[in-house]
Amino acid sequence: MTDVRAVSPSLSPDGDHDSRTYWYGEEPADRRVRTKAVLEALRVYRAAELAMRRRTRESMSMGENELLVLRYLLREPGRNVRPGELTRYLGLSTASTTAILDRLERSGHIARTANPDDRRSIFVHATERAHAEVRETLGNMHDRMLAAVIDMSPEESAVVVSFLHRMSDAVDGVAVDAGTAASP
Repeated sequence: MTDVRAVSPSLSPDGDHDSRTYWYGEEPADRRVRTKAVLEALRVYRAAELAMRRRTRESMSMGENELLVLRYLLREPGRNVRPGELTRYLGLSTASTTAILDRLERSGHIARTANPDDRRSIFVHATERAHAEVRETLGNMHDRMLAAVIDMSPEESAVVVSFLHRMSDAVDGVAVDAGTAASP
């Protein structure tokens, strides 16, 4: 008979998962405590951010994809964005993107304008109403976020940015080193 602990060192002698090592491996205790604290803080932040996004969607009576389109358009106001660019950004079909743009246009959040250089294509822009509504809905939260990071030293900022990039790579399944694809 195979010893359960030999197969899975995160199992306690009675076969239950050892909560000290289940996710965090056999690291030294102090390292495991630090690792758990960082990941727990990240989980708490993500939960708060998800709740904020839900409140924003409800407040603006929009779905997630509509908000993603507005965020994309507001990132660089005045830039000419074609619907196909939004389709690729959202990872949706052309028909789904068109339906989203139709809803946003009906609600007054976007405008479609003809491309003066190519009559077959259009550009999509956020309207002043969209700018005003987003500022009204998210302005205080952005001010609080800025206040939370404005006094960070350059070193602290570099550590946080590096950490967030590594976490993004980890959850996207992208290897950090030399662009090699990570295994799932």
